[in-house]
Amino acid sequence: MDMEKLQEIAVDYGVKIIAALLILVIGMWAARMIRKGIAKLMEKRAVDPTLISFVCSLLYVAMQAFVIIAALEKLNVKTASFIAILGAAGLAVGLALQGSLSNFAAGVLMIIFKPIKIGDFVEAGGAVGSVEEIGIFTTVLKSPDNKKIIVPNSGVTGGNITNFNVNGTRRIEIVAGISYDDDIDKAKEILNSIVAADERILKDPAPQVVMSEMADSSVNFIIRPWVAPADYWGVYFDTMEAIKKRFDEADITIPFPQRDVHIYEHKGE
Repeated sequence: MDMEKLQEIAVDYGVKIIAALLILVIGMWAARMIRKGIAKLMEKRAVDPTLISFVCSLLYVAMQAFVIIAALEKLNVKTASFIAILGAAGLAVGLALQGSLSNFAAGVLMIIFKPIKIGDFVEAGGAVGSVEEIGIFTTVLKSPDNKKIIVPNSGVTGGNITNFNVNGTRRIEIVAGISYDDDIDKAKEILNSIVAADERILKDPAPQVVMSEMADSSVNFIIRPWVAPADYWGVYFDTMEAIKKRFDEADITIPFPQRDVHIYEHKGE
């Protein structure tokens, strides 16, 4: 091989190497710029920092892989088999981690659409508690008796979500029964006074005290006051106690289930 041919090959490969290096350098720089731009855009839209970090890292790795493949193609390196291997490996990993990927997708949707947020008291995924953490794969709740409950995100989004805090108020419903011999007007007056005396009970929406049922053993009233979510159980327990004490003071009977039994004597012929 003569010197001229060697020079031609060297120039040809030199140009390809320089082009590949340019693709690599410019591509990596562009990938970093795109990652920063996407991160800033997501921050302006108040996206969760955990999601920003994960999405930007994922996109950056994907762009790096694309740049490396483009640079190798410029050097006439056959990358078809390499891409096929990556695709097969990705499919295998996806099948092996389909449960985790399902939780990840659910976590992304929860962070974007925010059906619940940290501090909310919710019933979701078969658990009840206050939301302490919303992660990429799991949601952490604290139960009313201070237990830590870790719920997979797919379990949270895969069923009904009851958010007790989102509307800012909650309605309590208490049933109080009196006997058929007691004065219903007097009982209703006592119940209204109990509701009116508690400053935690909201005036708007107005509380409701109504006779709801003439049951088998009692005349039932329903008491429906509205409260802030944080006051729900305190008002519930205090109201129940106040009803019992005030009914006792007024000699109003709270009946227990009872049944009259009539015995007839059968006289034989």
